[in-house]
Amino acid sequence: MLFLATTVNYMDRQVLSLTYPGTGGIQEEFGWSDDNYGTITGIFSIAYALCNLFAGKFIDWMGTKKGYLWAIFIWSTGAVIHAFCAIATSGILTGSWIEGFEGAKEILREFKASGAADAGLAISTVSMWLFLGCRCILALGEAGNFPAAIKVTAEYFPKKDRAFATAIFNSGASVGALIAPFTIPVIAKFFGWEMAFIVIGALGYVWMLFWVILYKKPQECDRVNEAERLYILQDSENEETENTEEEDEKPISFLKCLTFRQTWSFMVGKFMTDGVWWFFLFWTPAYLSSQFGINPSDNLGIVLIFVLYLITMLSILGGKLPTVFINRGMNAYAGRMRAMFIFALFPLAGLFAQPLGGIFNTPWFPVILIGIIGAAHQSWSANIFSTVGDMFPKSTIATITGLGTFAGGVGSFIINQGAGKLFTYAEETNLHALGFEGKPAGYMIIFCICAVAYLIGWMIMKLLVPRYKPVVAE
Repeated sequence: MLFLATTVNYMDRQVLSLTYPGTGGIQEEFGWSDDNYGTITGIFSIAYALCNLFAGKFIDWMGTKKGYLWAIFIWSTGAVIHAFCAIATSGILTGSWIEGFEGAKEILREFKASGAADAGLAISTVSMWLFLGCRCILALGEAGNFPAAIKVTAEYFPKKDRAFATAIFNSGASVGALIAPFTIPVIAKFFGWEMAFIVIGALGYVWMLFWVILYKKPQECDRVNEAERLYILQDSENEETENTEEEDEKPISFLKCLTFRQTWSFMVGKFMTDGVWWFFLFWTPAYLSSQFGINPSDNLGIVLIFVLYLITMLSILGGKLPTVFINRGMNAYAGRMRAMFIFALFPLAGLFAQPLGGIFNTPWFPVILIGIIGAAHQSWSANIFSTVGDMFPKSTIATITGLGTFAGGVGSFIINQGAGKLFTYAEETNLHALGFEGKPAGYMIIFCICAVAYLIGWMIMKLLVPRYKPVVAE
């Protein structure tokens, strides 16, 4: 269930990036620039970040079952209403509110061709703000996914199994991105980009039905036998600092959480690296379109994006690596940090993505290298999430996860907003940098930032928490 929710979560995020570029895409319909698109992806990231400040606390307060239901209902609704942005733009600018999807497009074309002053600017500006509103609703709901999923993982798995369990559900991000190029562009091509938002968004409502029927905590679930319950609670029996029942633990206040170096270690790790994943998630289709003239709905575009996220599926193996170190006698935190250092080395391959793509004039080198970065990120992500369960009591896990995801959202805002402005500036000024000119120079700069982000993040985390030190609720 966690895997499926995360899959739907990332498919909802992908709809915009896969319907944005190309003929018949959102960019063409509304006349957006890269700066407009960067603003939308950047504001989504900061809204997601701000919502995560409260999402974790909300999940801790509401509980995993009800909290998850609310989260996916809100983000599914936010995803669906994107489809009505053209109708709303038409209504605001021309007063025509009752047209269908195709009717709204025709009205906007006529309005732009009418010669009205700044008609094109009005369409791009109004539509951008409407999409921003929808993205903020999407962000509000999606902020609950990881705090809830990490808390459920802590409820159902002992510490030594959590990284692998997290890797499994976190692979839903890659699977969602893997399925997306085969479904979203096809729906958009034959039924319009609006139906892509509606169909993918509605999957969340289906998930809610199964969650209501299937999920209970292990101590309440009749499908969990006594041996399984004892296995799940083995950490509680082996460590004096934990209680066997979550409700017996004292929650740690929001402000108190910020006084721990462990909290800041997690936040820094997320801040430095989440933006890398989100940049490639939002910008890869646009990159392929602008650099190689390949649209997401083209057969080659579908294959390229599929291969990219197929490579990221290797991240499932990353959840197993710390177990190897733990079985050799290392504590869970030390094993995870060693694994994360190894994963931090792989993104350095990003330094060669743009040069190889330019030298050989093929998208395959960048796509394969971006896929390797994606696999490394997802492996890193599964382990950094699990460090929260290593060091914090269960009653505070969702809160800390929310704080870390907030930090990751801030990092994502910076890189996505900055990328949009950089690409527009590089194209307009024919920027020369690192052996490239124009927009390719902008991409090379961002790729370099992404390549070193993980090593920098790991070093700061290690400085803040050099060795395992659990937080005890007093």
